[in-house]
Amino acid sequence: MSLRIAFASSDRQLIDQHFGAAEAFAIYAFEPPVTRLVEVAEFSETDVLMDGHEGKLASKIELLGGCAAVYCVAVGGSAIKQLLAAGIQPMKVEEGSAIDDCLRELIDATQTDAAPVWLRKALHGERDEKRFDALLNEAWQE
Repeated sequence: MSLRIAFASSDRQLIDQHFGAAEAFAIYAFEPPVTRLVEVAEFSETDVLMDGHEGKLASKIELLGGCAAVYCVAVGGSAIKQLLAAGIQPMKVEEGSAIDDCLRELIDATQTDAAPVWLRKALHGERDEKRFDALLNEAWQE
């Protein structure tokens, strides 16, 4: 199952931006052990300068629809609530963290039992839903 993971990055290599003030997101397809850059979304200066405006967050969250997670150097409480409600896991990392390193850590985690809960859920959620559908179709005895 392929996931989409976003990174708040000005150069497509390092995570160096606050979620709300991010000028760009690099979005990767993640299907362990393969990752690939699939989209770069950039925001205009007007969008970035809308500090304190909830509309700024809504447009970014809408753009990230379908992503399992977004990596950034900081994220505010309101943004966290909105991201989680949209099914996107906010991930705070140190400024200057390399996107490739984060992706490699995720790949390594999927090959062991060390994958974070959000990643296990995102990777196996579809399979789990089908498992419950199968249970509903089974004959029940009382």
